[in-house]
Amino acid sequence: MLLKGLSLLFLGIGIFVLMQVVLPFASFKMMEISAFEDSSTLVDPTDVESSIAIENVGDFPAFVVKGASSARLPYKEFKLSIPSLSIDQLKVMSYSNDFEKNLAQLPGSAFPGEKGNVFITGHSSLETVLGGSKYAFFAPLPNIKKGESIVIDALGQRFTYEVESIKIVSPKDTSVINPPDGRGRYLTLMTCVPPGFNTKRLIVFAKLK
Repeated sequence: MLLKGLSLLFLGIGIFVLMQVVLPFASFKMMEISAFEDSSTLVDPTDVESSIAIENVGDFPAFVVKGASSARLPYKEFKLSIPSLSIDQLKVMSYSNDFEKNLAQLPGSAFPGEKGNVFITGHSSLETVLGGSKYAFFAPLPNIKKGESIVIDALGQRFTYEVESIKIVSPKDTSVINPPDGRGRYLTLMTCVPPGFNTKRLIVFAKLK
């Protein structure tokens, strides 16, 4: 009787943990179909810098820029907030390929407020009862919606960007790094999806208000 009870207990725990993995994944797939169906290209894929490579950062195949000059670096870091997702004042390292413990601005991309595209990468992870990484700052990012604000604070200045589009791309799609034109001031956030996996990339594209 005791053995049967223990078996049922372990079975129940197994099903519970499995559902914590399956439900977020299934929920994301439903959201992907309904909210991220736009497959249009955000930028001109012929304008990608030749210095961009795709390399593993930890277990995350990431965009890495080699040879970008840091001579004009105006500051080592700045802060990013997304009020609708309760993301507040996250540290973004300027001109960095390292986003293991913080967010990172891709070397060679624009600085906040400048013409061009501020390109920021961060980790996400599966949020389960088992706990996700404390450095998965972009875990809530799939919940962002068009029209919502992304705020950047740098050197005492505040820049507010409005989300214009959300899409999912291949990890090898470097076209999303470039701005769609040479006049506007844009911001792109990138993280891995589905939750807990790194098979695709979520791209959140915003324009300075």
